[in-house]
Amino acid sequence: MPRRNRETLSIHIGQAGIQMGEAIWTQYGLEHGIAKDGQRIEEAEKDGGDAPFIECPTFYSDNGEGRFVPRAIFIDTEPMVIDQLQTADIGELFNPEYLIRGKEDAANNYARGYYTLSHSTLAGAMEAARQIAEDSDNLQGMILYHSYGGGTGSGVAAHLLQELSEEFPRKCRLSFSVYPSPVLSTSVVEPYNTVLMTHRTMSCIECSFLMDNQAIYNICSTRLSIERPNYGNLNQLISQVVSGVTASLRFAGDLNVDMSEFQTNLVPYPRLHFPVISFAPFISCESVNHEKLDVGALTRELFDPDCQMVRCALTGRDKYMACCLLYRGHILPKDINEAIASIKATRRVRFVDWCPTGFKIGINSMAPKMAPNGDLAPAGRCVTMIASRTAVSDAWSNVDEKFDMMYRKRAFVHWYLGEGMERCEFNEARENLACLEMDYREAGLTDTQSETVEY
Repeated sequence: MPRRNRETLSIHIGQAGIQMGEAIWTQYGLEHGIAKDGQRIEEAEKDGGDAPFIECPTFYSDNGEGRFVPRAIFIDTEPMVIDQLQTADIGELFNPEYLIRGKEDAANNYARGYYTLSHSTLAGAMEAARQIAEDSDNLQGMILYHSYGGGTGSGVAAHLLQELSEEFPRKCRLSFSVYPSPVLSTSVVEPYNTVLMTHRTMSCIECSFLMDNQAIYNICSTRLSIERPNYGNLNQLISQVVSGVTASLRFAGDLNVDMSEFQTNLVPYPRLHFPVISFAPFISCESVNHEKLDVGALTRELFDPDCQMVRCALTGRDKYMACCLLYRGHILPKDINEAIASIKATRRVRFVDWCPTGFKIGINSMAPKMAPNGDLAPAGRCVTMIASRTAVSDAWSNVDEKFDMMYRKRAFVHWYLGEGMERCEFNEARENLACLEMDYREAGLTDTQSETVEY
C-alpha cells in the first residue's frame, strides 16, 4: 500500500519571514536535490549533479511535468521584499499566485498591520491556503515564519492565525518566530508589537519556536568567527536549524517526530507553548578538524547557553519541563542513551519534579547538508534541541519591562490608536503577558513551594 502523504503548508509573513524563507528553501533544495528552478538536480545539470534527488511530498508538490513547487505562501503588505525574492536565485521556484503583496508598508505598527492593512492581503492568503489544502492528500498543519517586532509580522500574522484557526481548526499550527533581543533592536516599538501579537494569538497557535537576533549574531561572531555578520549570515544559520527541526517531517527515519508530536511532548499546559531551540555543532571551516563530534559531545553542547537561539537563563533559576532531541546522521540509540544518562548524572540540567522522563528523541539517518561556501563546516551528524524551559519567563519579563517604560509615558501610543485600536487592548495584553510570566515561574516551583496550578 503506498504511503499516504502528510503535507505541510509554509507561510512566510513580513520582511523577516520572507528573507528567512529564501534561505530555508535554498537549504531544502540542497538536501532534496531540487534545483533553483524546481527541476531535479540530476536532470538540471549536464554532469548528473552530486546531490541525489529525494522526493519530499510533504513540503513540495509535483506539477506532473517533473517540476517541484514549494507548498509555501509569501505575504507582505508592500511589494519590495517579494519583488526581491522573485529576482533572487530561487525566485522562479515559487508559484506567483502564492506571492501575496499589498501596496502600503505596515510601518512597524501592529495596529496598522492588524486593523488597516490585513484585510487587503488576507483574502488572497486564505484563498491560497484553501487551494493548497484542496490539492493535498492530508494536510497535517501549517508552519509560520515571522518576526514579533515588525508591523506585518505581528499585526498581519495575528489576524491570519485567527483566520486559520477558524478555517482549519483541526490542523496543527507551529511558528518559527524572531523574538526581540535584549539589546539589538530594529524598531523602537518592538515591545508593543510583541506583547500585542502574543496576547492576540495565545489560543491560535500550538507551538512557537523562539529565536532572537542577538543570540544568533553572537553565535556567528563567537562560534563561527564571522567578523561582521549580516542578515544573510543570520538567515543561513536559521535555515540550518529549521532544517534540523523539519528533517523528521521530510525524511523517513528510525524514530520520526510528527508535527503534532512537538506539541504533545513540549507543551505541558496550553499557554506554555514557547520552546527555545539549540543546535550543535556550530563549527567554522577553520576549526572543523579540531572539534569532537561524538554523540556525547554534541548532546552536551546543546545545553551550552552559547548554542541556544534565545538569550535567557542568565539568572541560574532555569528548569527544564521537556526536551525534544532531534538527531541527524549515523547515530546509534545506545550512544544517545549514554549521552542522556551522562547529562542527568552531572546534575547541570535541572528538570521540574513533576516531569521525571523529560526527553523526547528523534533519530533521522539522513546526514545534514551545509551550504557550499557557507559559514558552517560540513558535518556528518548534528542535533537540534527544542526545550520547554522556565527561563523563557526572563525573555518575556525583559520585553514587558520595556513595554512598561514606554507605556507609562504613553509614548508612541497615538500611532496605534490612530489605526483604530483601543487603549484597553494595551492594558489587556500587558495583563495577559504578566500572567504568562507567572505561569512559567509557577511551573518551575516544587510541590512543596506551591499547590498544583489549575489551567
